[in-house]
Amino acid sequence: MYSSVVLLGLLCFCGAFADDVLVFTDANFGDEIAKYETILVKFYAPWCGHCKRLAPEYERAATTLKKQDPPVALAKVDCTVETNVCSKHGVSGYPTLKVFKNGELAKDYSGPREADGIVKYMVREAGPVSKKLESADDARNFLNKASVGVIGFFESESSSLAKAFLKVADKLSDVRFAHTISKEVKEELKQTEDGIVLFRPKVLQSKFEDAEVRCEETSSEKIQSFIQGESLGLCGERTMSNAENFQKPLFVAYFNVDYVKNPKGTNYWRNRVMKVGKKIKDEGETVYFAISGLDEMSRELEECGIEDRNGDKPVVCAWNAKNQKFKMTEEFSMDSFEQFVRDVLAGKVEAYMKSEPIPEDNDTPGKVKVVVGKNFDEIVNNEDKDVLIEFYAPWCGHCKSLAPKYDELAEKLKDEENVVIAKMDATANDVPPNYEVRGFPTIYFAPKGNKSTPKKYEGGREVDDFVKYLSKEATDGLKSVSKDSKKKKKDKNVEL
Repeated sequence: MYSSVVLLGLLCFCGAFADDVLVFTDANFGDEIAKYETILVKFYAPWCGHCKRLAPEYERAATTLKKQDPPVALAKVDCTVETNVCSKHGVSGYPTLKVFKNGELAKDYSGPREADGIVKYMVREAGPVSKKLESADDARNFLNKASVGVIGFFESESSSLAKAFLKVADKLSDVRFAHTISKEVKEELKQTEDGIVLFRPKVLQSKFEDAEVRCEETSSEKIQSFIQGESLGLCGERTMSNAENFQKPLFVAYFNVDYVKNPKGTNYWRNRVMKVGKKIKDEGETVYFAISGLDEMSRELEECGIEDRNGDKPVVCAWNAKNQKFKMTEEFSMDSFEQFVRDVLAGKVEAYMKSEPIPEDNDTPGKVKVVVGKNFDEIVNNEDKDVLIEFYAPWCGHCKSLAPKYDELAEKLKDEENVVIAKMDATANDVPPNYEVRGFPTIYFAPKGNKSTPKKYEGGREVDDFVKYLSKEATDGLKSVSKDSKKKKKDKNVEL
């Protein structure tokens, strides 16, 4: 629990950034949005947990982007108050982020939800996808960064290779791109022929992989694939903004990664991961490695069940191709890490599952069944039952509104032996990958005999809406509903 002093400090810290996020309303949205060549707008609800987590990241990004050349603006709209503008732009979940250019909606924001990722995404939106290098100084400045840079060397910007290169640059927002037709630049970087070269920054260079890698591909699809693979390297720095780019099976070492204040210490552990990684990959194994910062990825460590993370030595979490999680319980050393990698690849390590305790009383007729990670298979994947399951978050306002109706539905269908009404706290339990949950509540119907491809429920949220849906979708129909219908029809005839 935070002390009042710490809480006051946190409030002051957030307040330092809050003024840099513009506030738009129904009354001023049209006039204000037209003032900006490029702007990102966040549509949110104050009660939304995802919105609360995004808020400080969004505010930090706004402060950074305000100082860019040219500056990029960030704005927000409270959809619980400004209902007209939110309705006009089709906002149905929170937070929703959209990019506007010159007063018009340009696209839905598809980037990261942390400050650095938002900054990178919006800088690219506001500027050219590839920087043109005119001189040796331009080239040195471009490469004098702590991240991978890709440069296209061309005789003409209208060549087919240049066009393919720029097409790829427009798609990959996590990589820095530049191009040149300058002889001075080519001489400075010792490039004697046209082509595309990936340059690793000095801080990431090691004896385990080449500092420069030339792409021999010519089609945009193959160029993109090459850059996506090589930009991460043997052991890339994995952040919230690029985490989805890493393939699996993946082994991540978490520690105090800091290439600004402590590059030597950061590479001390990274080189140990790389040495093990190169040894195993050279044996022909398809496996990937990364390092991540403890603080930035703290929520991911919680998802992996790793609580001991003092930062003195790395802690490790892994994912296999099925997206199952594995945590390394031994203290990190090159030997223990290598053994862990080999054991996971060989299927000798039990997967970790995030789960609340299984409820003791979960069989009362007419009550919504509570599903947790550990009993998901038993309840939802029961091949003898149709299951309607709600994935919810305790803080979600829409979920709270649905709760009494969902309880009423369970009571109404208490005599249906083959239909289960269930719910799962998706913030406290692992959700299987075939259930895509991006907002709350999300509801799926899992029919018996076909549990691998559940159907997402898109209907109304009144009790009658659910009953009508289940009457149609339930494998054996709804017997109690059929009886009620017959009874009502009979009563109506008697009245006549």
